[in-house]
Amino acid sequence: MKPFSLLLGSILSVAVIAVLLLTFGVKPRGPTEQGTALYNVATETTVKGVVRAVEDFTCPVSEAEIGRHLLLQTASGRFQIHLAPARVMRSQKFSFSPDDQIEVAGSKLSLQGQESIIARDITRGNESFFIRDRAGKLLLIQQ
Repeated sequence: MKPFSLLLGSILSVAVIAVLLLTFGVKPRGPTEQGTALYNVATETTVKGVVRAVEDFTCPVSEAEIGRHLLLQTASGRFQIHLAPARVMRSQKFSFSPDDQIEVAGSKLSLQGQESIIARDITRGNESFFIRDRAGKLLLIQQ
């Protein structure tokens, strides 16, 4: 009788947890929801500079998941450039490296005490990379 009670108790526990998760569970959000919410067309700017570092770290623009960033040195200072979630950037056929000279268009904001730009598009030489649309929605897709 004990094995049956144990099995029944386990099934009941799993059922209760499943119902709770379905009722109160985390709503899945797309990888661009927060970035789109932070992107402001009114603060769009264009900056030119040299990439000093490529960094992956947890970021509010990337829905608090690991995001890919560039540290850009410009004539007017340093900017943290927010690209996209690192998992999405790894699947792209392009990347950026220190010493790349680039031009970034995007929404300027201050995030975590640092001047930042959520990249819309980036130009390197005669190459153009479109990261987001004009509303800030991520255009890159994970392949």
